[in-house]
Amino acid sequence: MFSGTLGIVHTLTAILALIFGTVVLLNKKGTAFHKKIGYAYVGSMVLVNGTAFGLYNLFGGFGLFHVLALISFITLIMGMIPAWLRKHIKHWYIIHLKVMGWSVVGLYAALAAEISTRFVPREYFMMTVVVSSLAIIASGGYWIYKVKRQEEQKLTTK
Repeated sequence: MFSGTLGIVHTLTAILALIFGTVVLLNKKGTAFHKKIGYAYVGSMVLVNGTAFGLYNLFGGFGLFHVLALISFITLIMGMIPAWLRKHIKHWYIIHLKVMGWSVVGLYAALAAEISTRFVPREYFMMTVVVSSLAIIASGGYWIYKVKRQEEQKLTTK
């Protein structure tokens, strides 16, 4: 029963993180709204990553998705450090934008993996996870590069 409850908490906080992350990406940066929704994203991601370490249904022990949850948590912290230390880091915004962008892209890739665990036959599972994750990472990486470049151009024209 506990893993069932933990799984529900994990899923619900992941859905919230997907919503918050998408809202942050689609709205103007640096506003009070951005900060509020951004912290909601961070909080929900802390819960998503934390609960992931209690779920062992897929591999029966520590597995690939636990490693990815650890990477996700590290990415989240690395994305927030520039914002927290903004007075001490030149162009902190660019670093924050890039790393937090990767955090959200990683979450979308995790969604694709989760859908694969639920709906794809076991013999196609890994291929589906790899192909869908690579597609998401490639398109997300392109978006991050494009937005980062636009922001860097704004800095050079000031």
